Amino acid sequence: MIDLTPEEKACDYDWQLVSVGQRFVRTAIEFVPAKMVRREYFIKVYKKVRVDGSADPVFVQPHVPNAVITRSMATASLLAKIIHDKYELDVPLYRQIKDLQRLGLDVSETTLCHWTINSAEVLAPLYDLMHNALIHQPFLQGDETPTQVLKEPGRKATSKSYMWAARTVRSCATPVVYYTYNQSRGGQVAKDLYSGFTGVLQCDGYSGYNNLKDVKRVGCWAHVRRKFYETVRISNTLKTCEPLKLIDYMFFLENMWHKLAPKARRRLRHSKMKRLLKQFWSWCDTSDALPKSGFGKAIKYAQDQRPYLNVILQYGAIDWSNNATERNMKSYVMGRKNFLFNGVPEGAKANAILMTMIEIAKANGLDPMTYIVSLLDELAQFPEWRKSSYLGDYLVSD
Repeated sequence: MIDLTPEEKACDYDWQLVSVGQRFVRTAIEFVPAKMVRREYFIKVYKKVRVDGSADPVFVQPHVPNAVITRSMATASLLAKIIHDKYELDVPLYRQIKDLQRLGLDVSETTLCHWTINSAEVLAPLYDLMHNALIHQPFLQGDETPTQVLKEPGRKATSKSYMWAARTVRSCATPVVYYTYNQSRGGQVAKDLYSGFTGVLQCDGYSGYNNLKDVKRVGCWAHVRRKFYETVRISNTLKTCEPLKLIDYMFFLENMWHKLAPKARRRLRHSKMKRLLKQFWSWCDTSDALPKSGFGKAIKYAQDQRPYLNVILQYGAIDWSNNATERNMKSYVMGRKNFLFNGVPEGAKANAILMTMIEIAKANGLDPMTYIVSLLDELAQFPEWRKSSYLGDYLVSD
């Protein structure tokens, strides 16, 4: 409340100042800088003695809550801030050091690395449970992207490794997003990732997914569109490219239908999308584009994926493209552009675990930092033998 100064309130002897209420002027948003708080814990110790002195005294003290990381001053809130800054704001650890120093904490990059890896170890049992929940879903999407780890045993520092991602479809009531790191992009990694999954998987044309047993595979129309778009973008013929116009109209219709129930989408796809698919494949089959030209390569890609692309008509729950997974993968790629590489495999595994927790929170409308604080704080209190029975309570919820 802004008031008159005493001088402004002063009146001549024949005047009197009377308050008549208040008037709203404007709203202002102020930034209050964060700060580090050092807390020292003491416990009260008691001695229980017999009144008659017939027994030795017994010392009693309260239970001390477990630290998130043994013999470390880092609390759940500090760890969550470091994780949030790295994986949500894409600020690598070496750049966080100066900000932490300004807040009063002098810490090395090595320590921050250990803290993130140890935080991931606390969350690892829940991470495994989320993978188990993922593979029991009826519909999944998958993707993978390169990453670099400098000190992998038996490999050069320049060797290429991979971050794999799998997630539920957009229509899933409780979305799950899961990342895993591996040195390889081979089909065996896909087999391990989707081991136990017997539903429908949507992915791109990468051959590593070809040998998944008991999995029905569907394609991604965004990848097909990208091939044609890259071909015609330079020649400035976007408006006259017939296959691109057909694909864009497919996506226009899908955007109109995306909130419908799967059965309704399936009916609409059969009634309206079949005709567009027939026109698209007719154009591809009769095109005289040279095999090594841009159009030729785009047509070859589409025709190789034809069985997987057509089968989407049968599944109303599956999206027309794999873009949801690619957006999750982009979250990792944006961070990778800043931190460039991982020093050790443990760091890459920690990236997968922490990215999983953050992206799951975001997909379920939760605040990621608050979610991670609660996970670290509470999971640290569970004795090892109790973790498996209590972890189900920490899967995402409203």
